[in-house]
Amino acid sequence: METNIQFVKLKPELYNTYIEIGTKAYDQHYKHLWPNGDTTTYIKNSFTKEVLLNEENDTDTVLYLIKINSAYVGILKITLHKQVQEYSKADALYLDKIYILNEFSGKGIGSKSLKFVEQVAVDLSKRAIFLESMQKGLALPFYLSKSFSIVANTQVPFSNVIEKEKPMHLLRKDI
Repeated sequence: METNIQFVKLKPELYNTYIEIGTKAYDQHYKHLWPNGDTTTYIKNSFTKEVLLNEENDTDTVLYLIKINSAYVGILKITLHKQVQEYSKADALYLDKIYILNEFSGKGIGSKSLKFVEQVAVDLSKRAIFLESMQKGLALPFYLSKSFSIVANTQVPFSNVIEKEKPMHLLRKDI
């Protein structure tokens, strides 16, 4: 099934699908970060038409829907050129979001998505890919198994996230 994976660049006619898939996947994986499971703050900052319009107008941002056969199963958000640590905008690509619906987790989609992102980085002659991962949970061991290294500690940037759930790591993979 996962051999038919496609990365569909976001177009305005797919905004509703991106919002629906992104919101559902985020809620499936991250409700525990928020008091009473209320993810409204994150959703308003990530998955509205206004946010998508702003991101689409940013030439450094690229948004994708992840599709298998006819089903949309996840989203990707990539910042093509971002200064991170000692890496210049010309040298670093930042993977902002990779959210996959629970029912499609464990099927190789995350691995293929990272390969896709790595190819984008290679095509742009980047030296490194950066991303952030929660310190707790399944994502961190996954990224570490894909040759990412922890390079700094960070935290979720929203003040209303449960304090003990805020810790994150900044990770880097050299290209």
